[in-house]
Amino acid sequence: MMKGRERLMNHDQQGVPEVLSELGTRTSGLRPEEVAARMQTYGANALAQNQKPSLKQKALEQLKDPMILVLAGAAALSGAFQEWIDMAIILVVVAVNTVLGIMQEQKAEKALEALKRMGAPYSRVRRGGDVMQIKSEEIVPGDIVILETGDAVPADMRLTASASLRVEEAALTGESHPVDKNTEVPQAGNDTELPLGNRTNMAYMGTSVTYGHGEGVVTATGMRTEMGKIAGILLNTKEEKTPLQKKLAAFSKLLSIMVLLICAAIFILSVFRSGSITGKLVFDSLLTAISLAVAAIPEGLVVVVTLVLSIGVTRMSARNAIIRRMTAVETLGCTQVICTDKTGTLTENKMTVAETLGQEDILAKAMALCTTVLKTKEGYAGDPTEIALVEYAGKILRDFDYAVYEKADEAPFDSGRKMMSVFYHTPSGTVTQYTKGAVDKVLLQCSRMLENGKIVDLSQERLEQIVEKNHEMADNALRVLAAAYQEYYELPQNVSPESVETDMIFIGLAGMTDPIRPEVFDAMANCTKAGIKPVMITGDHRDTAVAIARRLKILDNDDQALTGSQIARMSDRELDENISRISVYARVQPEHKVRIVSAWKRRGKITAMTGDGVNDAPAMKVADIGVGMGITGTDVTKNVADMVLADDNFASIIFAVQEGRRIYENIRKAIQYLLSSNLAEILAILTATILGYTIFAPIHILWINLITDTFPAIALGREEAEADGMGKPPRNPADSIFSDHLGTEVVAQGVIIGLLTLWSFLIGHAQGELTGMTMAFFTLSMSEIFHSLNLRSRTQSLFKIKGHNQSLIDAMLASFLLTLSVVYIPGFHEIFRLEPLSAVNFLSALGIAFLIIPLTELTKLLKRRTQKKKT
Repeated sequence: MMKGRERLMNHDQQGVPEVLSELGTRTSGLRPEEVAARMQTYGANALAQNQKPSLKQKALEQLKDPMILVLAGAAALSGAFQEWIDMAIILVVVAVNTVLGIMQEQKAEKALEALKRMGAPYSRVRRGGDVMQIKSEEIVPGDIVILETGDAVPADMRLTASASLRVEEAALTGESHPVDKNTEVPQAGNDTELPLGNRTNMAYMGTSVTYGHGEGVVTATGMRTEMGKIAGILLNTKEEKTPLQKKLAAFSKLLSIMVLLICAAIFILSVFRSGSITGKLVFDSLLTAISLAVAAIPEGLVVVVTLVLSIGVTRMSARNAIIRRMTAVETLGCTQVICTDKTGTLTENKMTVAETLGQEDILAKAMALCTTVLKTKEGYAGDPTEIALVEYAGKILRDFDYAVYEKADEAPFDSGRKMMSVFYHTPSGTVTQYTKGAVDKVLLQCSRMLENGKIVDLSQERLEQIVEKNHEMADNALRVLAAAYQEYYELPQNVSPESVETDMIFIGLAGMTDPIRPEVFDAMANCTKAGIKPVMITGDHRDTAVAIARRLKILDNDDQALTGSQIARMSDRELDENISRISVYARVQPEHKVRIVSAWKRRGKITAMTGDGVNDAPAMKVADIGVGMGITGTDVTKNVADMVLADDNFASIIFAVQEGRRIYENIRKAIQYLLSSNLAEILAILTATILGYTIFAPIHILWINLITDTFPAIALGREEAEADGMGKPPRNPADSIFSDHLGTEVVAQGVIIGLLTLWSFLIGHAQGELTGMTMAFFTLSMSEIFHSLNLRSRTQSLFKIKGHNQSLIDAMLASFLLTLSVVYIPGFHEIFRLEPLSAVNFLSALGIAFLIIPLTELTKLLKRRTQKKKT
């Protein structure tokens, strides 16, 4: 039986016999009874999942909102006094808000399901000496798994055999090219534990074999694997609300308490003002209190914010930024730090020949033919580096077709000699050998070289020039390969590396890189302009990361870069002290990324994390907003992400930030519009009640809040960004929604609209109570419609705003026609307790309402002059 099961082992630092002994197995594999016992102990090779909340639980969560609870109480009171229309309308509002809230929960826990799908469904194992194919979930620790090119690695394993084995680990480690694997114990140096990318004798669940073949003994399955650790982080990470959600929740609680206190005060005032308490008086007083509660609560606020966000989501999707959670849009607008993965995010995740030395046509042909790439209907299949060489030849050589060349023999690549050689028959009947590999290894076996189409001696001077060029390419973070060749009259007998890879003719060098996306340069410049700090976090080598960061102006000197090993030796306090100074993190593991993002958040910074691999998922979930890649990204990152880039274009993030800022400001305009309207209603009702009048019935306020208010508020969400939107630093996430004097403006504008409404009511009331209520209703509705024009900009004059918001014009017209319908259409005005207005009363009410425009223009003028004096 397996020994020391509960003890964590660094299997990469153990020899094969020691690992086999530790795991209680052998190279012939486990016996059936051992498999059954271990399945009982360890369970299936699968990842755990969170239990999703039921529809009932989601609905109850939505109904906990304080404003919803107050509305439900108002509905109950209306029903108790048989005010069925009022009760029905309030309940409809509650139902709509609840349904919309549930629909917003688009981000279900699909990440772990995606992690499960990344495992290979079937695997080949050796058990009891026999090779068999089994479901991957049936694999247990101690199993011997056989790996071939194209296989997905089904569990974590210590390699026991390797023949030119290469494994693509980008999704787990961020390494931009496949890693050569072997069975030797790697040197740990000063590291107590090697990073995943340096464990060359290990293969991990979720990675894939791109070249060669091998075998391994399973060391961990299911949640004990490295991918399982990531799944555990996802399971245990608490999802936080966005700043807007937090602020709206706090505002809702405060507003609900204020509403209840004001309603109680009005009820007591109404009852005791008369001197004698009767049932009729209590009923009327309660109706007044309900009217005030309905007036104070902006029923349309949740709907408006949701729809404004939806409009922004639609605009962003047209620019390839797909939002998975609508309320996360505003988080982009205050993002202060973008922690970005390198591979596939800043770079194209595709190896490309960037620089060469030597005669390019011959070099291209030699490099392309010295590969094991397969041509398929979809393109080329094989090692990404070799595919890059074949594609390079296709660009350099006209009509080059890799598939037409007849391969005669080959000496495969191995990690010991770091070369491979391939032999091809030529039309003249001779045989050409092409060799490629590590520069130092190839040069060691060359005595001549091609120079200007001629074969010359590889002199010391020429050799030094080649070595210098190799160092220059390496310093630029290029992966450099050398090519050489030989000619034979006939195919050598018993081809072996020792016999053929000697006395060769050097052709040249090819330096390859995963190139930076062209648009990323401008995107980084815009980050700086917008006051956002970009931070590169990658599993790639430090030198590569630093070289790319320098080109993108992410860092100025090497002191601004750290490795995963250095992070591991730091305490959280030390990391916090250095976090603002460091711009590049290399050779990091998933837990390091989480620590980095958490450190930024502890400094109070709104942090975004981008990525495409499984290794990015935990940090993306911890971040305020996770940005996944749609093309190169795994399903895990897409499902964890708040936003997915359909084009994997970093520049799309900057557009999304700009949209986030625009949307947040538009939401503030909508909130200002709704709250100034609701404050006007409160003041009008409160003042009228104190004076002994009934100015509105609850149904009037519900209609205005849901119809007259909502349409223009939504249209304000379509307002274009103001000119200086991206020229300002990110807003402070701690700032209140009412910062920058918005609260003062709400009060001032609410008072003005409330006084205009009272003025209209008193003019009408002189002709009759119903006339007064109708004129107040019409003036309040039209004041709010006109006021929506004012809020296209909080500072600019309405008459100087550039652009045209057709949606707002349409919304104003719709609100106006609907208001007319409940005043003038028979049947409607009876239900709404209104009466048709005469022409004089209509024009009087309309004229009074229009005054909100010049009065607001005056307050804007004073604000601009005040700001100018401060400047």
